[in-house]
Amino acid sequence: MTEPAHRSLDLALDRGSPVPLYHQLAQQLEAAIEHGALTPGSLLGNEVDLSARLGLSRPTVRQAIRSLVDKGLLVRRRGVGTQVVHSQVKRPLELSSLYDDLEAAGQGPSTQVVRNETVPAPADAAAALGLAEGDEVVLLERLRRTHGQPVALLCNHLPPGLLDLDGARLEATGLYRVMRAAGIVLHSARQTVGARSATAEEAARLDEQEGAALLTMQRTAYDDTGRPVEFGTHVYRASRYAFDFQLMVRPRGSR
Repeated sequence: MTEPAHRSLDLALDRGSPVPLYHQLAQQLEAAIEHGALTPGSLLGNEVDLSARLGLSRPTVRQAIRSLVDKGLLVRRRGVGTQVVHSQVKRPLELSSLYDDLEAAGQGPSTQVVRNETVPAPADAAAALGLAEGDEVVLLERLRRTHGQPVALLCNHLPPGLLDLDGARLEATGLYRVMRAAGIVLHSARQTVGARSATAEEAARLDEQEGAALLTMQRTAYDDTGRPVEFGTHVYRASRYAFDFQLMVRPRGSR
């Protein structure tokens, strides 16, 4: 019989802390999922076993597990038990490739190229790339997955003739890595993060319900000469993805 996954974890609760015990347990289990100590598909074990091991009441353990089920990190399966689904992707807000970030985090990224063609530039892409509306641009649409599960739809417009966008290569690596290999030095970007509901088409591709919450990111990237080289409009599953901010206190007297 397979040993419950939680028995391999070093779980320690501080009963003198003002943080509720269920929240402490949920935080430690979430950290174990995020860092790979609890892998997708592993069985957490039942509430009775976990309660006895930690000396907690079953309602406390149940509340901790429910919070992770609500986050999409655990799922209860009839006849199977509580199972680890995945960790949420947390991405820093910096000029980096989603593919590189996922790979560095051990998330097993893969890519499906949906479109790779030359099209007339829409108004927003033309403005971002310094072109006239209707000028030719390369449209690149990709579906990005982690551990086989869809996490993001990526739409990029690039100036024509910038580089060779071979479909097979784009499915094997990230766009920024292809740019770097072509000698393009990325220097800076302007980026806006938002949120909205999924359209029917987006929901179907991302394995979500229509109207589900999506995170959005719009970015214009520039090379070291100041030339705009990419305009991206991306959507991410809010249940699987988060942007990670680091905020600094502004010195007094500054504006």
